Amino acid sequence: MAAPRPAAAAPSGALETCSLEQILEALKLLLSPGGSGSSSLQNTKHDVLLETLKSNLSALETKFLKDAQWKKLKVLRDEIAHRAEWPQNSEDITWIFTSQTLLLLLCLKETMTRLVADFSPGKPNPRTPEAAPALSPDTLSVSQQKTFQSVLQFVVTLGVCPYLMPGVGVPLRDRTEFGAVVQDIVRLEAGPPPTRRLYTCCRVLLDLTQHASLGSLVFCHHFGDIAAGLCQLGFCPTKRKATAPVEEVLTEEERSLSRGALRDVLDQVYQPLAVRELLILQGGPPQSCTDVKTQLRCRAPAWLRRLCGQLLSERLMRPNGVQAVVRGILEGAGAGAAGGTDAEATAADWKKCDLIAKILASCPQQSLSPESYYKDICPQILDLFHFRDQLTARQFQRVATTTFIAMLRERPELAPKYLLQPMLAPLQRCLDTAEIPERDMVPGTVLVTEEELSQCVEDVFKVYVVANEPLPVLLDSLLPLLRVLFSLYSFTKQSVSHIRSLCQEILLWILVKLERKKAIASLKAISGLDKAAPALHPQCQFKAASQGGILISIKEAISDDEDEALYQKVSSEQIQMEHLGDLLSHCQECGLAGDFFIFCLKELSQLVVENEAEFKPKPSCYASLLELEQHQVLLIEDRERKLLVLQLLAVLCERMSEQMFTHVTQVVDFVAATLQRACASLARDAESTVGSQTLSLSMGLVAVMLGGAVQLKSSDFAVLKQLLPLLEKVSNTYPDPVIQELAADLRITISTHGAFSTETVSTAAQSTLNKKDPDWKTEERPQSSHDTSTEVAQSRPEQEQTPVRTGPGFREPSTSTSQPPGSVTTEQFREALSAAYDPQVPTRAAALRTLSQWVEHREARALEEQKKLLQIFLENLEHEDTFVYLSAIQGVALLSDAYPEEILVDLLARYDSGKDKHTPETRMKVGEVLMRVVRALGDMVSKYREPLIHTFLRGVKDPDGTHRASSLANLGELCQHLDFLLGPVVHEVTACLVAVAKTDSDVQVRRAAIHVVVLLLRGLSQKATEVLSDVLKDLYRLLKHVVCLEPDDVAKLHAQLALEELDEIMRNFLFPPQKLEKKIVVLP
Repeated sequence: MAAPRPAAAAPSGALETCSLEQILEALKLLLSPGGSGSSSLQNTKHDVLLETLKSNLSALETKFLKDAQWKKLKVLRDEIAHRAEWPQNSEDITWIFTSQTLLLLLCLKETMTRLVADFSPGKPNPRTPEAAPALSPDTLSVSQQKTFQSVLQFVVTLGVCPYLMPGVGVPLRDRTEFGAVVQDIVRLEAGPPPTRRLYTCCRVLLDLTQHASLGSLVFCHHFGDIAAGLCQLGFCPTKRKATAPVEEVLTEEERSLSRGALRDVLDQVYQPLAVRELLILQGGPPQSCTDVKTQLRCRAPAWLRRLCGQLLSERLMRPNGVQAVVRGILEGAGAGAAGGTDAEATAADWKKCDLIAKILASCPQQSLSPESYYKDICPQILDLFHFRDQLTARQFQRVATTTFIAMLRERPELAPKYLLQPMLAPLQRCLDTAEIPERDMVPGTVLVTEEELSQCVEDVFKVYVVANEPLPVLLDSLLPLLRVLFSLYSFTKQSVSHIRSLCQEILLWILVKLERKKAIASLKAISGLDKAAPALHPQCQFKAASQGGILISIKEAISDDEDEALYQKVSSEQIQMEHLGDLLSHCQECGLAGDFFIFCLKELSQLVVENEAEFKPKPSCYASLLELEQHQVLLIEDRERKLLVLQLLAVLCERMSEQMFTHVTQVVDFVAATLQRACASLARDAESTVGSQTLSLSMGLVAVMLGGAVQLKSSDFAVLKQLLPLLEKVSNTYPDPVIQELAADLRITISTHGAFSTETVSTAAQSTLNKKDPDWKTEERPQSSHDTSTEVAQSRPEQEQTPVRTGPGFREPSTSTSQPPGSVTTEQFREALSAAYDPQVPTRAAALRTLSQWVEHREARALEEQKKLLQIFLENLEHEDTFVYLSAIQGVALLSDAYPEEILVDLLARYDSGKDKHTPETRMKVGEVLMRVVRALGDMVSKYREPLIHTFLRGVKDPDGTHRASSLANLGELCQHLDFLLGPVVHEVTACLVAVAKTDSDVQVRRAAIHVVVLLLRGLSQKATEVLSDVLKDLYRLLKHVVCLEPDDVAKLHAQLALEELDEIMRNFLFPPQKLEKKIVVLP
């Protein structure tokens, strides 16, 4: 748009003598308030405003005539008014006021321009380089900027907003109460016409923006109104029913200048601001409005909506246009008012993200084709993922993810090419199916940098896992890269990397989201069973990078040592199998781990069925050495596959838990695979003990299900019927009669849907449960001549005839804990006492555990012989085996809990004795017993406070450092339970701790002393200020002493923990939490 033509410059003398302060003072005079404004009547407000405008104009003219200092400013104003091309006289006082204000603003701009032209800053003084440079003479102060902003507000309110058409911009009366008054006093019928007034104001305001400092102030707050005016001037249809058509007011050249000015302004301002204002001008969708005023601002005119849509599309197609649109929408425009609660704000954010996604996914009309649009826009969308600013990155990434999914749905034929392929390019570059240029095949060449690989993995995580939209195009794009991703995950498991968790989440996500058949096929490719699946290029390798990430480079020259290469290959495969097991351990709940385990079992069965004789070469079968070599290669690959399947099964059996099978179908498939393998072995006459045991276990699982462990439905029996042909074959051909009978009985039970079940089935179920939990036992177990396994059937008579004290045979007393109290017989008790002296460690430990359980359950026979039991436990304390003496410690502790008065004295005597009576190890074990006793007694330990404290305090003076540390540990445990009963001995305990912490030569003892303080403060908590009131200062000084002077880091850590506990206690004591309580008193 053409600004007012800057005619010949005003006389230099006028410009030289006219100052910025004088012009701003004149503007301030125009804005000075007038009238009382005390009345609340609307007519009075109108009159007061009109009177104020007239008064201020009169005051300004009087100042120009009477004040000689303002004469130069008057000359400048008259000169600019003479050059002005707009009508300045009118019957409307608001337009006269606006014209005079515009003239003064042009004077300000002219003066600032001349001052800058005449300004020549001096050269900086090298002696004071830190001195600030001289300010430009056109710089406005803060107060002057406020005055200028106020003037702009008046100009826009009086000269722009009243002349906008309904629906163009925000109505003036909806902004402020003052705006409603202005709307009523403007006389549109008076000359000049409203369109001419709007054109004049927009011309002058745009002229002001040619000065840098003034332009920023104009566009900062009034860009929307200026843009609305230019849209109306340049694009409003000219054929209207008004008495004065637009074409009679504005020429076609002026309309063309307005259109050009609008585009120039949109290119000049901050692009998110332009987007936001265009969205406001475009308005929202049509809404139901009740009153006329609201209805006017609910819907913009059709021509304006089309124009704003076109301009927004142009903003989008510019460089960095996507970022401008995203910022413009997120920083305001419609959805910005997000309510007060977090839920409403989050909902508004999601709505804005969906809005942006729809905008970006739709190809605008200005674009040549959808493909060209996606080619330009998609790189900008990918850039939205890579913001480093945490405040904006979260919203931008959410927008990018939503847009990514929307574009994949909108254009599934274009989005993969311009979105998925660039994002996955770093991983695709290193596939064995990719062609690597020869220049990059130099050993050590970096194919994918650390930044590229980290960025690729993070982007994949955001698009796939965070968005959580399992679109087919997304799943299909990632399938060829699964082996590379798993290799990367396996490499990160061997070191520390920030992308390890991302790789794991990506793999788990796609394995869960894929159809089960595709998921099994993907696991088959990952494990290496499917050699045709794309994998990492054999010449590529992962390497740890300098910033904690990973890069991909070309391998160095391979060593000629075949043994070393073979070892590297085997160890790498073993590590990857273990990592696959770790990955599948997270997929047990969804059933994927169980399905893959069954798949591996079926693969094993298939390998068993294959006849290896077919692969043995015969001299007459091969016409050339080439065919023989090819045969050898096939044979090696087949053996590698067999080893891989066995390796997979071994890892899965080791890593998976018993919850791997999540439904009956998986158990049936497992049993079916086992039966098929057994039948195949029978066909080859290759029966084995392991196969027999596996077969027994699998049929035992079926027996457990049929026995009631699982609530079976009719659909489950339909699945179980798949086993009938296999069970029939086993019952007819298997050589073991026990398994034959069990298979036949299982067929009958399945066929009758559990209505008929033989004793063999129930026995097999009990046997299987016993193998799962050896301590499980029924009260009455029927004796049967048949069992589910030949081994069990053969070993049963031996176990029944074995004496009690022969090793693992002593299990029967331990199972008696399931019997009601008092049911232990004298014979069982004697057998347990005898086994407690057995030379075999397992038998002795099992007997001690059994005796401890009897004491815990208050068996009468065991409590009668408490002294004998105590002697047995104390003697076994000196045993060197950990399992034995820990069982003895548990027994003594349980016995002391039952009879503390009789047994505690003996324990304290043993603990307090010297080295000549008991070894240091025995005393340490007694100290462990005392600690368990103190914990078991709880609050009842106060009854035995005196002997315990005296013993522990004497133990602190023992020459043995280990015993001193043990005594301090027991002292701390005791002090935790004494609470207020610690009061009489608190000084003795504190003095002991201070002396030990400062003077003891053993670092372990000093650590123990400080740890006692920690336990003391932690146990007393808020009671510490009362119980330790006399010694709290001493403890604080001790802790500070340790922190400052103690050389041991562990002791310092204990002291720091104690200080933190003390700090928390004192904070709660000085600033107790406020409790909002209401006390209700019931009056009599």
